Amino acid sequence: MRNLSVTTFIHILFSVAISILIATFLLFLSWDKDRRKIDEYKRYQLLSLTFLSKLQLNPEQEALDTLYYELHVRKVPPNVRIKTKEEIESRGETLFTGGSANGQVRVFTLGDKHYIYVQRMGYNLLLEDDRPKKFYFEIAIVIGIFLIGLLLLLYVAVLKKLYPLKTLHKQIQKFAQGDMQTRITYLYDDEIGKIAKSFDDTILHINKLSASKNLFMRNLMHELKTPITKGRIVVEMLEDESTKKILVRAFERMNELISELAELERVTTQSFEPNFEYLMLDEVIHESQDLLMVSKECVTIEVENRALTSDIKLLSLAIKNLLDNGIKYSKDKHVTLRSAGDGLEIISLGEELQHPLAYYIEPFSQEEKRSSGFGLGLYIVHSILEKLGCRLGYRYEDGNNVFIIEAGEACRIA
Repeated sequence: MRNLSVTTFIHILFSVAISILIATFLLFLSWDKDRRKIDEYKRYQLLSLTFLSKLQLNPEQEALDTLYYELHVRKVPPNVRIKTKEEIESRGETLFTGGSANGQVRVFTLGDKHYIYVQRMGYNLLLEDDRPKKFYFEIAIVIGIFLIGLLLLLYVAVLKKLYPLKTLHKQIQKFAQGDMQTRITYLYDDEIGKIAKSFDDTILHINKLSASKNLFMRNLMHELKTPITKGRIVVEMLEDESTKKILVRAFERMNELISELAELERVTTQSFEPNFEYLMLDEVIHESQDLLMVSKECVTIEVENRALTSDIKLLSLAIKNLLDNGIKYSKDKHVTLRSAGDGLEIISLGEELQHPLAYYIEPFSQEEKRSSGFGLGLYIVHSILEKLGCRLGYRYEDGNNVFIIEAGEACRIA
């Protein structure tokens, strides 16, 4: 029940309610039919006893007319009596037969009329049942149809009231998929309209924050580039090699941070879409080595060349970051890149990670004892692989840290 959508729940609720109402209505009709049969039987039994007992007293016509009035029957006119009697006996259906030694009473139905035939010595009466018609059955039909129609109208009204939720869901999905210009529309000031308005205000606020963040990052990177460049020029003029080396490394780290922040901003932007193309794995590995800018002896390649569909710049950058991490934190400054099924493994000798992988794919996360790096490498790798439809995995095996690029549907190695 918890996972049922609101619409499905309403479908089930109204279906059950309408089914119960129809079942109750049919049961009522069945009960009413039986009740009417019992009422008719009791009435005609009363008529039989009353007529036979009254006729035994040889009543006057006035007394008979009073009896007809009290029992709600009327005498069939003499000019049609014989024809009616013959028609009733040939085509009518017998509803009741009763009597005694004093006579006999039979009740027939023909069409929608009931006829009462009373036979007694000296009397041969053909009467028509003139009881006022009660419209209980028709009223029950009207009430039943009205209630079913009302439930159906309520069902349609509730679905119509909830329909804006579908539109709201689609618009929120568009925003979640990176369409930052999506606006949430709302027509009414009901609960759904208020939720839509709150989402729309949130989107506007997020867009403002995103624009402010982007502007701040660009201005920051632009302002930092100039003093770093000037600092490098000044450092090159120093004669003290030890001081010069320390300062050069400091400026290089600043440049690395700016580059990683720029790449992070580009990849994590929701509107960013990879440029998928058909390429060979060798091309990606070669591009990664060019970006790595380390001696080829530091990396052992054991990769089977295959075709794949991916973004060469993003995938090579992810592999480069994993290779760079492996070399930077391994004990022997060496890393191995090898094929593993549909994916790739980056293996380096070192101590096991102290925390689960989820800890390191957060920005600025790293081991406390590590002084190099900014804790952005694995976060960038994870963000890139998410964009490519792949996953980042990890295991520790035989003293080696093994990072795995697990190919997904959008990053399938053929």
